[in-house]
Amino acid sequence: MSDIDIISQYREQFVTHLKARTQMTEPRNLYEPVHYILGLGGKRLRPILTLMTAEVFGGKAKDAMDAALAIEMFHNFSLVHDDIMDDAPLRRGKTTVHEKWDLNTGILSGDAMLILAYQFFEGYPPETFKKLTTLFSNTAIEVCEGQQYDVDFETRDDVTIPEYLKMIEYKTSVLVAAAMQMGAIIAHASEKDAEAMYEFGRNLGIAFQLQDDYLDAFGDPKTFGKQVGGDIMENKKTFLYLKSLEKSTKEDQESLMHLYSIKPKDAAAKVEAVKSIFKDSGAVEATQTEIEAYTQKAFEVLEQLTIPETNKELLRKFGENLMKRTV
Repeated sequence: MSDIDIISQYREQFVTHLKARTQMTEPRNLYEPVHYILGLGGKRLRPILTLMTAEVFGGKAKDAMDAALAIEMFHNFSLVHDDIMDDAPLRRGKTTVHEKWDLNTGILSGDAMLILAYQFFEGYPPETFKKLTTLFSNTAIEVCEGQQYDVDFETRDDVTIPEYLKMIEYKTSVLVAAAMQMGAIIAHASEKDAEAMYEFGRNLGIAFQLQDDYLDAFGDPKTFGKQVGGDIMENKKTFLYLKSLEKSTKEDQESLMHLYSIKPKDAAAKVEAVKSIFKDSGAVEATQTEIEAYTQKAFEVLEQLTIPETNKELLRKFGENLMKRTV
């Protein structure tokens, strides 16, 4: 069976479990948006990683299903609230929750999703439950910290690349890392192995977010699912932007800073002008180099794991496929 087939199998098993465990109930205006956002699909990257990691360490995917569901529920909760904060019209190519319903519904349904996420841990034995919820709480607060850094950066002109990398680590990669560590915890892996899986996920998560930044500017609108150029329209100081400032001519630096200080009616012209500076400065190549570096850091961690070589290869292939994505 190919790696792609294995991933598809995990995804199908997970979606079946998700449907069985998230029944529609009253009041409908609270739960319909929850079903809607969970039903929009997406890559299901994080829950797949939880299931895969459990099996890599000799556990059973079915034992990791509820933890995977908690991760997916939390991830989608954060998307509902992020979309409100960003005033985003689209998520996975479909209308966002607050646009389809209204702002109050988006806030309240998001709150319910956060609480539901915790409830999915309740079926685990006490010792496993404690490990999972401690990791989950630490991760959840870091995601909030990452989101606040992201908001703060919008009004700052002195954001550094190390600060930006810390922000994406907290906002995105710690959840990927926790998803993997949870799979290891459920399979009763050693503490050393469970922590190594966290490091693998953390580095892969940073590479994943840098790739997302790249695709936001240069992705194909047909496959990307979000509004291409959204980060540029929002004046988000991504790795591409910060590298461009570092590497551009003085004239291009000034143009870029000016473009990031305005929100013109004709957003398309601004997006094209910014992308042109990104290309000319060498920031595109620098971003691709950084994506590769973090992917390699993740792969180096695999060498420390006490698991069969075939299982290491499965994780390596997953990482490689993730970095070749267009969505």
